[in-house]
Amino acid sequence: MPKPKIFAIGFLFWVFTFAGWPAHAQTNDYRLGSEDLISVSVFDHPELSVSVRVSKSGNITYPLLGVLQVSGLTTRELEELLSRRLADGAYVQKAQVSVLVTDYESQKVAVMGQVAKPGQYALTTSNKVLDLLAQAGGVVNGSGGGLAYALAGDEAVLVKKDGTKIKINLHALFEGDPSQNPAVAGGDTIFVPRAPVFYIYGEVQKPGSYKLERNMTVYQAISEGGGLTPKGSEHRLRVRRTGPDGKITELSVKGRDLLQPDDVLTVKESWF
Repeated sequence: MPKPKIFAIGFLFWVFTFAGWPAHAQTNDYRLGSEDLISVSVFDHPELSVSVRVSKSGNITYPLLGVLQVSGLTTRELEELLSRRLADGAYVQKAQVSVLVTDYESQKVAVMGQVAKPGQYALTTSNKVLDLLAQAGGVVNGSGGGLAYALAGDEAVLVKKDGTKIKINLHALFEGDPSQNPAVAGGDTIFVPRAPVFYIYGEVQKPGSYKLERNMTVYQAISEGGGLTPKGSEHRLRVRRTGPDGKITELSVKGRDLLQPDDVLTVKESWF
């Protein structure tokens, strides 16, 4: 069975770009949330350097200052808050505070379906759809004929936390169309569905299952299956098709007829 490969039109640039980032990239616009783990350090005051996890109620407990509400603050805003509180309490004047997020837990996006590494991914930056697909290892595609595993379709779906759905044209996305690269937020889901397939059997060189391209004709399907064998007849073509009600019908088709998802095309032997 051929191995999956990454859908790479215009995509390698993004993979190589983001692959060089630290595992926990730091940005000043990330807003803290519950369960995030943060590291706080104060220059020249090691006793005030701590690692603390934000509670479910959005608080941290910090030396000398006690309980602080930090959920919703950016790392820069928290640095300013700590510096100000340390000065107000006459503990440290003009404290140089650094806050880093070491474990992002509060904002995650699910990337599901036909990607290399489906799962939950933390938002470490102002992420967009392409950023999350890069984290998930890219969209799974295939090479060779007779594929026995599912391939990615031409569209993905961004399901927002409120249930709103946005269709993403993957080809346009990988070619750099910004309209197909919307921002994502915690609680969103990106789903890359299985591509529609058809099956071809009988007198063809490479019977099996194949990705159904848009507006694919019977002739094109036969070509995808390696062409006819010496016994095959282009005049004896049958399709088994499953309707919306689940009922299966068998049809006689011609070369220019269009195939539908999950059609089973059989090429029979020539009479002569």
